[in-house]
Amino acid sequence: MILKRLGPRRDVCMIHKGVEFTVSAVAPGIWKWQFRIGDKVIAGKTEARLNLLAIRRVQLRIDRELKKAERK
Repeated sequence: MILKRLGPRRDVCMIHKGVEFTVSAVAPGIWKWQFRIGDKVIAGKTEARLNLLAIRRVQLRIDRELKKAERK
């Protein structure tokens, strides 16, 4: 896991299982996230009080998308 902060806001860029993703605070308790697997860009929002919980949720989503890509 590689962590890189982007700018003065609460933006985080990380790598999970070779997939780079970003998590950004858009409001208190609301996090916007995005990652790319191949040509497919997947983005969304999640509610979490802690940034680590938001990051974990994105990592779980990456795991699901990687499994889907394996099956194809």
